[in-house]
Amino acid sequence: MLLLSCLSLLFLEAYASFQDFGIPSSDATVEVRAFNVGNATLVGAAHAFILPVLPGHENVSFPLFAFLVEHNDKRFMFDLGMRKDPLNFAPSIASGFASGIFILDSPKDITELLEDGGIPLASIDTVIWSHSHFDHIGDMSKFPNSTSLIIGPGTDTAIYPETANASLQASDFAGHHVTELDFTGTHLTFSGLKAIDFFGDGSFYLLDTPGHLPGHISALARVTPTSFVSLGGDTFHHAGEARPRPDFQKNYPCPGHLVEEIKSSISTDYFWSPKSSDGAFDIVSRAQQLFAVSDLPDSFYADPVTSQVSLEKIATFDADPDFFVAIAHDMSLVSTLPTFPASLNNWKDSNLKNTSVWIFTETSNPAFAFNPTNVTV
Repeated sequence: MLLLSCLSLLFLEAYASFQDFGIPSSDATVEVRAFNVGNATLVGAAHAFILPVLPGHENVSFPLFAFLVEHNDKRFMFDLGMRKDPLNFAPSIASGFASGIFILDSPKDITELLEDGGIPLASIDTVIWSHSHFDHIGDMSKFPNSTSLIIGPGTDTAIYPETANASLQASDFAGHHVTELDFTGTHLTFSGLKAIDFFGDGSFYLLDTPGHLPGHISALARVTPTSFVSLGGDTFHHAGEARPRPDFQKNYPCPGHLVEEIKSSISTDYFWSPKSSDGAFDIVSRAQQLFAVSDLPDSFYADPVTSQVSLEKIATFDADPDFFVAIAHDMSLVSTLPTFPASLNNWKDSNLKNTSVWIFTETSNPAFAFNPTNVTV
């Protein structure tokens, strides 16, 4: 009996690493379901997100993930993706679509996807924007006034035409109760990130992750008592900005077949590691993430230095076996992430993380961008 008790304690310790981040224990959980609202391409703009950009990879394409979260009898959305009629954005945004810089691939509004899935819009209690970029705010005018809106601290709420270059407009707010979060009074901090216990029961936390845009937040959804889905918003845009890293390599070693493939597929003219040689890249000895946050003048990261700090903190979740990190535009997961009506709650039992975290290095994956090519991905 003593042996069984000791084994039980070891088992609990092995699967309770979330506590190392200061996250309180709780049996309260939420249900998380993902939608891909559409796919977008920014022509010649990859350098505004990641560095280095290799020849042939100047365009950047990405999915637009939005997340339905259910807590007891309440439903709310974390991000909405992009509206399907982008020419009806404020002129500062619509002009990019009119000129062909932004291209949207046959999307639907999230409101259509919800209704098609049997989710009445009136049942959505609250919408939470990770931030106010156009590819996250959807079309709030299609939600009933009973749906409230939550934004991060310092979000720029200027609207067009009162402010000529504003990216928001009156329809983004009209009729909705808007709450701006305040993290100054919270006593919770996870991996250096200030947190708000949204329901007060430990099932869903909002995290202050500044840098990408003023007001940027992310979320931590407890999907079982000991496992979480980290909704990262735009903390990073490509899996290569977060991986590999030493702790990640320790918990999620690169599969042997990929170690061999990577030797020739990742260019040593642009990437290096201690055990690499010319023409043979060694991923196992790489301690630094492959891509860096763009710090160029036209970067989509308003504050690249602060963005990198927030990324470093979220990356600690990414390396931990109790967390599955889902960012809003992870192209590597476009055909892998289970989408509505499937739930993300069983990500651990389904082995989703183990089978997906390295696929961004596969040459057949649409996120692969580690070797010069004449083909844009």
